[in-house]
Amino acid sequence: MDRLPMLEKFVAQQPGNPFPRYGLAMEYKKLGRLAEANATFAALIGGHPDYIAAYLMAGESLAASGDVPAAKAMYSRGITAAGAAGDDHALGELQTALGLLE
Repeated sequence: MDRLPMLEKFVAQQPGNPFPRYGLAMEYKKLGRLAEANATFAALIGGHPDYIAAYLMAGESLAASGDVPAAKAMYSRGITAAGAAGDDHALGELQTALGLLE
């Protein structure tokens, strides 16, 4: 079964649940549909700023689409969110990703 329609359906059925939206953003990213991935990550983080895993993937997607300043800003936001959540693993990954862009 094609994952994209299934994920789009899950998001429509559960708009307040961040997990299906994350899956949809990741699928767009995997398919190279970076504008849609970026928009979906932005919507996810806008509604669920504590969904820490999204920041790294959103930054990667932004960087892949050529928007390095936005990727740096996303990583920085993620660093703040991961620090506030006490998520040291994500914090380290985000700091490393940001360092690679500088």
